[in-house]
Amino acid sequence: MKGVAVDLQGKVALVTGAGSGIGRSVALTLARAGAAVSVLDVDRHRAGQVAAEVQGTGRRALAVAADVRNPEAVRQAVDTTVASLGSLDILVNNAGLQYVCPVQDFPEDKWDLLVGVMLTGTFLCTKYALPHMVTRGWGRVVNIASAHGLVASPFKSAYVAAKHGVVGFTKAVALEVAAHGVTVNAVCPAYVRTPLVESQIADQARVHGISENEVVERVLLQPAAVKRMLEPEEVAAFVLYLCSELAGGLTGAAYPLDLGWTAR
Repeated sequence: MKGVAVDLQGKVALVTGAGSGIGRSVALTLARAGAAVSVLDVDRHRAGQVAAEVQGTGRRALAVAADVRNPEAVRQAVDTTVASLGSLDILVNNAGLQYVCPVQDFPEDKWDLLVGVMLTGTFLCTKYALPHMVTRGWGRVVNIASAHGLVASPFKSAYVAAKHGVVGFTKAVALEVAAHGVTVNAVCPAYVRTPLVESQIADQARVHGISENEVVERVLLQPAAVKRMLEPEEVAAFVLYLCSELAGGLTGAAYPLDLGWTAR
């Protein structure tokens, strides 16, 4: 994309889990390309902080606090976005969390939480956003899956199941809306330097019985060909491309952004 500027002037994006990490970077990247952004996070304060950063780029922004597992809350978030910003053209389903535990000890409420946020939440946000895109004959849905949507790691059964579900959901919906000018894709990053990843290092050390430094070297970076973590801005740059006119022919796919993880 060197030398090619993505112009999202006049577009409105809704980004979930946008209060930090990948979501924050995506919100700011889309704003810098010209989009107005609805910043959705379960934490109202963090949503407000990122919305203020978006406004600092000169773009319109809206802070929305909502639990993506709640159908009514999602419907209201979409309606508020359209009423306040004028449309809804881009949806980035990014909200997520992690819990690391052997499956025989995995708390059932944690299973419901992870699958609810990452899979049901993706379904609900997409369900309520799509009619606005179909009406306008243009739209972009980008689901932040994971390399764990393509391969598995131990002690992450709920996360792996949810992310594999997101990849399958992406393919099904892409087929449903292709005739309406709407693309649906999934991005599958390796470990990204975010609060979510940093917070699970201690959990990984506990379940594997190794030190936190060994977790980074032997668990996080071991499967990757390039021995580093991704930065949130790298994921956001690819999301921006998928939201561009240049990517109009890309739909129904899960794109590894995984430092060579799945090449093995």
